[in-house]
Parts: sequence; structure tokens; C-alpha cells
Amino acid sequence: MGLSNRQYEILLDVVDAARAEKRREGAQAAGELIDRTARERCEERYRNGNPTEGPWS
Repeated sequence: MGLSNRQYEILLDVVDAARAEKRREGAQAAGELIDRTARERCEERYRNGNPTEGPWS
């Protein structure tokens, strides 16, 4: 997929959370959770704008 390990971890966490949300609240709620959570996690991880230590970080 062209993702770093950390990006892939974020993806897996977001997908797991969205699946659970979809079962509880429906597809629209899951989509909103995906948008919000992915944005928050990526902003948190990359807020300083620095590259990772290596290609798999």
C-alpha cells in the first residue's frame, strides 16, 4: 500500500473502530468516525512535519 508501519497501524485501528461503529450506529456514523479519527491520528503523529527515521518507521 505504500504506507509506513505507523501509517499502517493508524489504518488498522481506524478500520477496526469503524467496523464496530457501523454495527452499533450504521454506515454514516462509521464514515464520520473514519474521517475524524484518521485526521486526528495523522495530525498527532505528523504535527511536527519531520520525516520518520527510516522507510519503515
